[in-house]
Amino acid sequence: MLTKAKVQDFLKEIEVDDLVHNFQVMGNDVYIDMTAHSPAMHEKKKLEVAMKQAFATEFGEDVVLKLKIASPEPSEVQQNQIKGKQIPGIQNIIAIASGKGGVGKSTVTANIAVTLAKMGFKVGILDADIYGPSIPTMLDTFGDKPLSVQVDGKNLMKPVENYGVKMLSIGFFSGANQAVVWRGPMASKALNQMIRDAHWGELDFLLIDLPPGTGDIHLSIVQEVPVTGAVIVSTPQHIALADVRKGIAMFTMDSINIPVLGLIENMSYFTPEELPNNKYYIFGNQGAQHLAEDLGIPVLGEIPLIQSIRESGDVGRPAAMQDGSKIAEIYTKTTQNMIESLVERNKSLPPTEAVKITTMAGCSPKK
Repeated sequence: MLTKAKVQDFLKEIEVDDLVHNFQVMGNDVYIDMTAHSPAMHEKKKLEVAMKQAFATEFGEDVVLKLKIASPEPSEVQQNQIKGKQIPGIQNIIAIASGKGGVGKSTVTANIAVTLAKMGFKVGILDADIYGPSIPTMLDTFGDKPLSVQVDGKNLMKPVENYGVKMLSIGFFSGANQAVVWRGPMASKALNQMIRDAHWGELDFLLIDLPPGTGDIHLSIVQEVPVTGAVIVSTPQHIALADVRKGIAMFTMDSINIPVLGLIENMSYFTPEELPNNKYYIFGNQGAQHLAEDLGIPVLGEIPLIQSIRESGDVGRPAAMQDGSKIAEIYTKTTQNMIESLVERNKSLPPTEAVKITTMAGCSPKK
């Protein structure tokens, strides 16, 4: 017979009794209200998974645990944070990152952007990959130049627009054969100019296409703007997923604390055009799912390795614009999952604040 005393003793045994502020036992149903240590979505998910596994092990599968996990008060976790300067008119800033290069992060960014635009949202892309900008090529704006507009007496850059997506990239300012050879501070300054000296107008989403890995550009972004959430792109193989852990670890550091909305597995499987129902897992199977379960974050989508995606990117018309196609359907579902994760994040967490970097390289940044 399951009793309240047994549950109370077990909560003390697994050392979560300090997080629980109310619980009831009704037959084999256990209702628990608790508060997580951190407001980060992945931390709440990890707590939920751990609690359910612990109860199933202790009391068996017949006991149904019904959890309600609240976020701590902002004052408890953000008392030393400094409010960042918002970009006027922009509702949500989504950083799209990857642990390593070559996983198709920019391709995913371009396709999500046009999918959001097709859904009726106002969308922009900031191409923050200073050393390897590819957004102009993928959205058929290579060679275009941002115009200058006057807003409230100031001359600002007007983002280039195509397919209903506004965009700024260092690729608009450098030649096709010109290498960008800048040290970190100069690259960060150029990036900040594209953020602050631009007239983005009203946007529902600003997607930031980050360079691979972690470094100066990433710190500049989280220092300059309040990023709403991050989306991580990876391929299924072990070496790529190992780097993804590092990327997620950066966003979830106490000093940065940006919610990870989910993981997108790109090149998930190969489907030949002549065998559209066949799936060949060239780079491994379910790698992202296992990592996501381990870290307590959702998998937003599995993008197949299809020739038309590469061809579409090369000619500057993202594959997600192929109405009625399988790939457009996959990108639509992936984007819907991202929006659902974002809505949940905005309901349960306070606004993200820009990070105030006050330490030298090699030291832990502070808010």
